[in-house]
Amino acid sequence: MHTTDSEATVQILDFESQHADMFRALNEEWITRYFVLEEADRKSLGDPQGYILDKGGHILMARYKDEIVGTCALLNDGEGIYELAKMAVTPKAQGLKVGKLLGEAAIRKAREIGASKVYLVSNRKLVPALNLYRRLGFVEVPMPPSIYERADIRMELAL
Repeated sequence: MHTTDSEATVQILDFESQHADMFRALNEEWITRYFVLEEADRKSLGDPQGYILDKGGHILMARYKDEIVGTCALLNDGEGIYELAKMAVTPKAQGLKVGKLLGEAAIRKAREIGASKVYLVSNRKLVPALNLYRRLGFVEVPMPPSIYERADIRMELAL
């Protein structure tokens, strides 16, 4: 596999408490660029320890040149099923394949913890993200009711 210089220098880290402000800021910036922040977003971004980690989820951070430039989370949905959510990349990190690296790391993490499936909900307007998820192996499935009004697509990856 060929890696670019930027891929080689982007590090994927497990979330630590000192990342909380950056996790919230990155996600608020990304979400509000396209959507309205919903109550579920506000809770998980305001208290990632209580709403993600303490419920069996995981958060990954991407660091490039000593700066956090991306995030993603695996939310525990029970029964070995996790939602891939809260993926955000800073504008200046675009082109560094941070989303790809975070997605691959999240899938590895899901396998490590024994997940049977990872799913995500998204919006069809985010075509580049959907293309990334397809390259990671996610396939579109019928959309069940969602707490997110903005979601109109569901993709799943069986592990």
